[in-house]
Amino acid sequence: MTENAQARHIPVLLAEVLEALAVAPGDTVIDGTFGAGGYSRAILEQGAQVIALDRDPDAIRDGQALVAEMDGRLELHHRQFSELDLVADGVDGVVLDIGVSSMQLDQADRGFSFRADGPLDMRMGQAGPSAADVVNRFKSGDLARIFGFLGEERHAGRIARAIEKRRDERPFERTLDLANTIEATVGRNPKDKIHPATRVFQALRIFVNDELGELARALEAAERVLKPGGRLVVVSFHSLEDRIVKRFITERSSAPAGSRHMPQTVALAPTFNKAGSAVTAGEAELEANPRARSARLRAAVRTEAPPRTSDLSLFGLPRLPSLSGGDK
Repeated sequence: MTENAQARHIPVLLAEVLEALAVAPGDTVIDGTFGAGGYSRAILEQGAQVIALDRDPDAIRDGQALVAEMDGRLELHHRQFSELDLVADGVDGVVLDIGVSSMQLDQADRGFSFRADGPLDMRMGQAGPSAADVVNRFKSGDLARIFGFLGEERHAGRIARAIEKRRDERPFERTLDLANTIEATVGRNPKDKIHPATRVFQALRIFVNDELGELARALEAAERVLKPGGRLVVVSFHSLEDRIVKRFITERSSAPAGSRHMPQTVALAPTFNKAGSAVTAGEAELEANPRARSARLRAAVRTEAPPRTSDLSLFGLPRLPSLSGGDK
């Protein structure tokens, strides 16, 4: 993406994010999902310091212009956002924008979308197993679980079996090849607003990038690095993501319940206070940016209580096959 394109990029719920962060001059804020730098630039304009992370090397490359422009007030790290506690401590805010970026979706060669043909890739970090590896190697039962849980696809079993049958003839390598196979399998109702492959592509993207696991680990990392009074702000675009954020904030905003089988010997105080209700985009933003229609913002304020550790499955992570497995 060019510098001009980066400067024009306005992220979803920007005004609401800034309000929830309550940024003051001299604050230090972690932007865990730098992307095109929209949140980072706006936070920097409030007089704060920003420590930003992104797993996509393209985002790191394109962000160097903003690093130079801000003359030392912006650090940019090539890391997954679950590692944010490795780059800072005692910060005033953490903001996370979950999911694929518009720049990734718009680049056909990244393979996130079937609006234009491209390689079946979907890797945000451009390393590790790709979507093609998953589609061509995993058993149909495992594919059905991925499509069903992460895409909420009601035809998950039929699609998985069709993929398994077709790949025996030749492997899937291109986005349109997979999308056309899915459409031929389940058909397309002219009244449907979305393409029949949409949910499968969503599921593959989430699975390939371990997006739900990354989110759960990042929330716990944010708990470790935020100072008392520091603010956690998360924007999600999918019900599974939002459910994890909601459960985390709810669980951390209350004292854990004891058990008659294993009573608590030390009372654990809440580590966060919930900051208001979930926020969605207004009509003006929805008209200007249809991608904002599923966005949901949740925020919480860090207390003085020490961070907790917990089983991440408590936050709604589904049990799925290992990304490193999948031999058919």
